Amino acid sequence: MWRWLALIAWVGPVLAAAADEGGRTPKPVIERAAQGAQCVAPAAEMRRNHMDLLKHQRDDTVRGGIRGAKYSLKDCIDCHASKTTGSVAKTQDNFCVACHSYAAVTIDCFECHSAKPRSVAQQGSK
Repeated sequence: MWRWLALIAWVGPVLAAAADEGGRTPKPVIERAAQGAQCVAPAAEMRRNHMDLLKHQRDDTVRGGIRGAKYSLKDCIDCHASKTTGSVAKTQDNFCVACHSYAAVTIDCFECHSAKPRSVAQQGSK
């Protein structure tokens, strides 16, 4: 009996440490937002639901002409573009690419949309 207790006492912290580290796969390192004090929703909600929020906003914009609403892709890019690259999708460390690569999800937003904030994109067009 004491051997089982010793085994549990030894294995318990090891399993807890593995759970804290997220298992064997390291989580992506995400650069903090450059602007804004707070996101439009809590981080956990945005991680899980951002694609649905953006699709809903896209539908409102395309079908209803509603622009500049709460879940605007441009506003996301304005806050989350890297300070070094000026983009959310230029390198593997940038905001969108880091998580999408980790989750093995293809991003198609930037085939049409700029991955740079309005201020940076406008400077490039002058």
